[in-house]
Amino acid sequence: MNETNTNPRQKYILNLIATSNGVLRSVIQTEAEKNYKISKPTLIRDLNQLISQKLIRIEGKGKNTKYFSYSKNPLLRPFDLEDYFSIDPDSRTNTKKHFDFSLFSHLKDLFSSGEIGKIRDNHKEFGEQTKNLSPDILKRELERFVIELSWKSSKIEGNTYTLLETETLIKESKAARGKTNIETLMILNHKQAFEQILKIRKDFKNLSLPLISGLHQILTKNLSVDTGIRKHAVGITGTTYQPLGNAHQIREAMEKMVSVINTNTSPLEKALIASIMLPYIQPFTDGNKRTGRMLINAILLAFDYYPLSYRSVDEDEFKKALIIFYEQGTIYHFKNLFIDQLIFSYKTYFK
Repeated sequence: MNETNTNPRQKYILNLIATSNGVLRSVIQTEAEKNYKISKPTLIRDLNQLISQKLIRIEGKGKNTKYFSYSKNPLLRPFDLEDYFSIDPDSRTNTKKHFDFSLFSHLKDLFSSGEIGKIRDNHKEFGEQTKNLSPDILKRELERFVIELSWKSSKIEGNTYTLLETETLIKESKAARGKTNIETLMILNHKQAFEQILKIRKDFKNLSLPLISGLHQILTKNLSVDTGIRKHAVGITGTTYQPLGNAHQIREAMEKMVSVINTNTSPLEKALIASIMLPYIQPFTDGNKRTGRMLINAILLAFDYYPLSYRSVDEDEFKKALIIFYEQGTIYHFKNLFIDQLIFSYKTYFK
């Protein structure tokens, strides 16, 4: 979403439309007036600007005209994150509190032709690119990538290791002073998980629950995290969304996710679906987001795409993109992060 020319009132209107299934202009006026002084001509200008930016669309004529999010796929509705997260979790309206199985039916045609073109313009085949590197350079580049991936993925989870401390840990096996054993193990587990993915990357062309569970076990090794499908309810910080609490339903959701991914013909969509649905299902007692990030890389590498290090991701933006998916069922913002990180990898690694 281009926020450069969008004022706070327009951001509010955008989110109002995004949380509705089509809304009349008169209703928008009534709701907007609760927070802003706005005349009918001003509202019309605001709506026309959002239309011109392809953030919303209209259906109907005259008094029956309704305003909708631009995409007809509900998973692709844009929100303004700043406006949305200015409200405390318990005060947000029209949020999804529980798991929504209907989301599975919309997990297709997730990338626009423009987005695919943008990726294609930057695309390099991982196998071809690394094949042309000397063994020394390839080893150094893989090590650099693993260091940055292990650092940033762990940092998203609250790990306090710095990038330089992570480099020392991975290169010299020296733990940083003042860090907990859990923080140290978390980083080393990322390294081991990526090394395992490289060994069996073609296996991830066709996902299975044992493959995903195996990845989770490596990432949570020696961290006192139960393995296998969780049997108890869990909560997620920063949201009122409550994941499934029944082990049978969790397994059903995981099997559905695997089926949807395996039947999808686009490697990019496969990876994107895995990245959002695994944290949404929360199949494990802990380590779900870490497993989701590594599963993205496993799928991308299986189909000869570059993996993601997440080095340039803002941790708060990453978390917000997931939370708004939990609460509103939109992947719009997470998809943008995914595209940005893929292009970042093309421009940064294995040259």
